[in-house]
Amino acid sequence: MADVFERILGQPNVRTFLRSVIANDRVGQSYLFTGPAGSNKTLAAYAFSQAIICSNNGCGTCDDCRRIMRRRHPDVRYFAPEGAKGYLVSQIRSIVEDVDRAPIRASRKIYIIDRVDLLGVQAANAFLKTLEEPPEDVVIILLGRTVDSVLPTIVSRCQTVPFRHIPAHEACGIIRQNTGALEFQAVAALQACDGSISRAIEFVRSNERMGFRTRVLEIVHSLALADDLDVLQYASELVKDAQAPLDVVRAEQEKDLSESSEYLAKSAIRQIEQKNKRALSARSIANLHQLTAIVRSWLRDVLIVCGGASDLILNEDVRADIEYAAVRVDVPALVYALHVTDETDDAITYNVSPETCIDVLMLQIREALYGTNSASKAAI
Repeated sequence: MADVFERILGQPNVRTFLRSVIANDRVGQSYLFTGPAGSNKTLAAYAFSQAIICSNNGCGTCDDCRRIMRRRHPDVRYFAPEGAKGYLVSQIRSIVEDVDRAPIRASRKIYIIDRVDLLGVQAANAFLKTLEEPPEDVVIILLGRTVDSVLPTIVSRCQTVPFRHIPAHEACGIIRQNTGALEFQAVAALQACDGSISRAIEFVRSNERMGFRTRVLEIVHSLALADDLDVLQYASELVKDAQAPLDVVRAEQEKDLSESSEYLAKSAIRQIEQKNKRALSARSIANLHQLTAIVRSWLRDVLIVCGGASDLILNEDVRADIEYAAVRVDVPALVYALHVTDETDDAITYNVSPETCIDVLMLQIREALYGTNSASKAAI
């Protein structure tokens, strides 16, 4: 039988703990997974969900396991903050109402609630009773950055499972071991995926995503000779490419819903449709964050070359382009460009139009680095 916990890379203590819980049939009802971004908390939550719901403790091959692995199981619900600064009270109340509904196809329901460090006092108060006394068929897995960042009233009601920080060099080694990637590819994927090893492995294995990275780097380099129309065309292309994988996700959702619709009530179908909509939105935001992360890594490389530390370049495959830019721009301009990239990340998170976000980002970077008349300045 497959061991679903083997996928929790870089976290041997967590793997041992979760295996023990399943082997001894001691699954609790409220857990708090804590650790920095990229420590594989989300992946661990889904692996734990497989082991809980699967009749063979996570065989990895049954229909339930495959659905959970694809994040399409109607009884494994994932939630992230919908508000600009965290969870909305209305969002938590809707989760509380949903908890009381019966599972759709499994004997249990699992709620994975991300970034509970962004759960404010009011939203937390709406959730406390449910967290303390959930229905017997419900398991709640909360994900947060640190214990100290989560409200004590939440922490006290959960069993805490700490995840260790995985150093970048170790993370890259894990990625290379699992994919056969070159060093610069592992580094680039880790940068694009906000330090998440599991997502970086998927990134490296995808010719489409690696090709997307290459195109982003080409476009950022091309800004030196771009006029306004060029920049807007580049931005449109990047948004389209960033969101291209959503078509595949949408098709998978429709297939799963079609296969399940025969035995589901209309209310259950609506729940799944709402869940699918949230998943699409989250995937869209994640893909756009990959775009800004790739841009940020290029700007960072140009900055360190300007500072005389060219041996620290991350995007080694485009070193010539980076050195070309480094002799044409100054440090304040690069610092400003990095600042507007961070602002774009925030705007994307707040659900500002992707087209608007990337249009403005590309124009601001071009203006900051090369000025309005970029072609003539780049030729100097």
